[in-house]
Amino acid sequence: MIVADDAAERQAQLLRGCLDMCLLALLAAEPAHGYELVRRLETAGFGAISYGTVYPLVTRLHRQGLVANALEPSPAGPPRKVYRLTDAGRDRLGAWREQWDQFAGVVNETLRSQL
Repeated sequence: MIVADDAAERQAQLLRGCLDMCLLALLAAEPAHGYELVRRLETAGFGAISYGTVYPLVTRLHRQGLVANALEPSPAGPPRKVYRLTDAGRDRLGAWREQWDQFAGVVNETLRSQL
């Protein structure tokens, strides 16, 4: 029997391995500010992802040249930083998608072979 803590830890490990790729995919669909990215991740089914997880990751993606940001006016309050995918980010996302498809295929085949 799998205990809840074990399932939560496994989910966290899986998320750590793919969150950067998922953020790039969300930004490929449409630029967004940090709050919007957190909301999109939750809507996609990832559960509650904290801002403390998303912001450092987006900052790292920015340092790597995969994401650009610009300040845009906010309907209420100070301007907010909106992130968008760069050309390098789009290229990296394509490569990561291929890598993910291959990896997921191997994992799925291995799991099916054990039935």
